[in-house]
Amino acid sequence: MKYRPFYLWLLVLLLPLSVMGQQTWSLEACIRYAWENNLTIKQQELGVNQTENTLFQSKMAFGPSVSARISENVNWGQSVDLSTLTILNHVRSSNTGMGIYADMDLFTGLQKLNTVKQEKAKLSIAIQEVQKLRNEISIEITRSYLNVLLAGEILDAARQSRESVAEQCARTRKLVDAGSQPLSALLEVESQLATEELQVVEAQNNLRTYYLNLQQLLDLPTNTDFRIVIPQIGDLLQMEPVSVEELYYASQELPQIKKTEFSLEQRQHELAIAQGGRSPRLSLSLGYSSFYSDANKKKEEAPADETGGGSLDDLLGGSSAGFWDQLKNNNNPSIGLSLTIPIFNKWQVNTNVKNASLGVEMAELEMKNARQLLMKEVQQAANDATSTYLRVQATERNVKAMEESFRYVQQKFDIGMLNGTDYIVSKTNLFKAESNYLQAKYEHVFKLKILDFYKGIPITL
Repeated sequence: MKYRPFYLWLLVLLLPLSVMGQQTWSLEACIRYAWENNLTIKQQELGVNQTENTLFQSKMAFGPSVSARISENVNWGQSVDLSTLTILNHVRSSNTGMGIYADMDLFTGLQKLNTVKQEKAKLSIAIQEVQKLRNEISIEITRSYLNVLLAGEILDAARQSRESVAEQCARTRKLVDAGSQPLSALLEVESQLATEELQVVEAQNNLRTYYLNLQQLLDLPTNTDFRIVIPQIGDLLQMEPVSVEELYYASQELPQIKKTEFSLEQRQHELAIAQGGRSPRLSLSLGYSSFYSDANKKKEEAPADETGGGSLDDLLGGSSAGFWDQLKNNNNPSIGLSLTIPIFNKWQVNTNVKNASLGVEMAELEMKNARQLLMKEVQQAANDATSTYLRVQATERNVKAMEESFRYVQQKFDIGMLNGTDYIVSKTNLFKAESNYLQAKYEHVFKLKILDFYKGIPITL
C-alpha cells in the first residue's frame, strides 16, 4: 500500500505519452511534422543562418576598422632616444609606445554596396532551396499517405469479398447436402475461399508496408502506435477544366523558378563587383599615438672603470621624466587620405569581368531552362489529371457492370445452372474491377493535389 502514490505518479507521467502515441495523424499534421523535424531541412536552415551571418558581415564592411597598439622596446647597444633624437651609446634604454588607429574606405568602386546586394540574393536563394525541399517532402508524404489509404480500402474490399465467398461456400454446402449441386462445385468455392484468404493476407502486408514507408518518411520510431485520419475522398474526385496557361502563370512563384531569378540577380551583382576592380580606391586613416622613454633626461656622467668600460649606471640607464608627462608631451595625432589608382594588375580584373559576364549568361540560360521545364511539368500534370479523371469514370462504370454480372452469375450458380468455375471467374473479375477503381481513384486524387501544388495551394485532404 505504501507504493501506491509512486504508481499513481508514474501513471500520470506516462499517460500523456500514451495519448500521443495513440493519436491519429492527418496529412497536414504529417507534413508539418516533417517540416519541423526532417534533418535535411534542418541542415538547409542552418545554411540559411550562415548566409544571414555573411550578409551581416558584408554590411559591417562599410564601417571603419579600429585597433589599439602597445609596444615595449629595451635597448643595450647603440640606439636613438626618441624624445630628443640623440644617439645613445651602450646605455640601456626602454621605450613604451601606445596608440589607437582607424582606417575606413571612402570609395571602392561600389564593390561593397554590390557585395551586400549579392549576399542578399544568396540569402534569397538559400531560402528558396529550403522551400523547394519542403515542397518535395510534402509531395512524397502525400503520395505515401494516399498509398496507405488505398491499401486500407483494398483491404476492406478483400475482406468483404472473402465474407461474400464464405457465405456462398455455406450456401453451396447446403445445396450439396441437399443434392442440388455436385461436390465439385463445393470444392471449387472452397478453393476460391482460400484464394480470398490469401488476398486478405497480401492486402494486410501491403497496408503494413505503406504504413512503414510513411513512418520512415517522417522519421518516426516504427514501434509507435501510428494511425492516420481517414478523410472523405469522394468530394475530392470532382475536377474542373484545367487551363495550362493559367496553371503555368500561377506556378511562377514556385521556389525552383524564384531561385533562378535570384541566381541571375546574384550573378549581375557579381559582375558589378568585378567591374568595380577598375575604379580608384580612396581611404581615410586616423591615428593618435604617444610614447615614453626612460632616456629622455640628461644623465650625470659616471667615471669609467679601469677596463675602460661604461659604469653600472650606463648599463642600467638613469632616471627619466614622469610617465604621464611624457605621454602628454609626446602625443602624435595624425590623419591621412590615400588614393590608389589601378594601372596594371596582370589582367586579373579583365579576367574577372569576363568570367562574371559568362556567369550572367549562364544564369539567364538556367532561368529559361527552368521555365521551359516548368511548362512541360504543368502540361504533363494537366494531362495526367485529365487521364486519371477519365479512368476513374471508366473503372467506376466497369465496377457497376461487374456487380450486375456477378449478381446474375451467383443467382444462376445457386440454382445449379452454372458450375463453380464460372462463379470463380466472375468473382475474380469483380474484385479486380474494384481494385482498379480504387487505384484509379487515389491516383486521380494525387494528380489533383499536384495541380494544387502548381497553383500555389497548400496540399490538404
